[in-house]
Amino acid sequence: MASEFLKIRRKMILFLIFLGPFGVIGLQAFNFGLRYDWLTKVHKDDLWGGLIGAVSMLSIPTLLMGVTIITSMIANIEHQTNAWKQLLALPISKKKVFTGKILLTVLLLFVSCLLLAVGTIVLGLLLKFGINIPLLYLIKMCFFPFLASMPLVALQIWLAITMKNQAVPLTIGIVGAILSLYSTNFPDWVPWKWPLLINDWGKPIYSVLVGLVTGLLLFFISVIDFNRKDVK
Repeated sequence: MASEFLKIRRKMILFLIFLGPFGVIGLQAFNFGLRYDWLTKVHKDDLWGGLIGAVSMLSIPTLLMGVTIITSMIANIEHQTNAWKQLLALPISKKKVFTGKILLTVLLLFVSCLLLAVGTIVLGLLLKFGINIPLLYLIKMCFFPFLASMPLVALQIWLAITMKNQAVPLTIGIVGAILSLYSTNFPDWVPWKWPLLINDWGKPIYSVLVGLVTGLLLFFISVIDFNRKDVK
């Protein structure tokens, strides 16, 4: 993990981790600033709930785009320098190499979600929505989509690592992010619907649980595949 952090120290990856949440907060700040009177009238019974909901809906496609770009950039560090053979020649198992990549991705996305939550609180205070912040709802809307998207994280890092040409992983990820915008009517088994936290049971936690379980399953499958594959 220390090695992985050193590799991204001077890369654009860290900039993207900040750009995602701050971009979402900035757009909502512009939205509420431009239509403050109308939006506060619409959400007068729950100003914080209206703000958090608006931030969440914009953050989901941003999250999926972030997963796509970040996993590709992390894997491309070795692809660009043809360093996979040197990396795998070190006295460390291929399983640990792959696990380090996916743990780095998850940690970076977690930090991005944390920044989103903090930014939402700051924006709400600047908009004078009061100090009665619904923290549980805020945490749910900022972190539940992230947890529900674990299968997509595992899938994208798997594709990005095993394919030197990043066009395929990027295409799949971008198409998936676009599909997520229209996935409300999709069957519940479609993974790109899970970050929306919408299901037939009306329980967001179900989307989180199925995302975590499927993500772990895909992780183990991808580790086995990477361990057997001769990466060039």
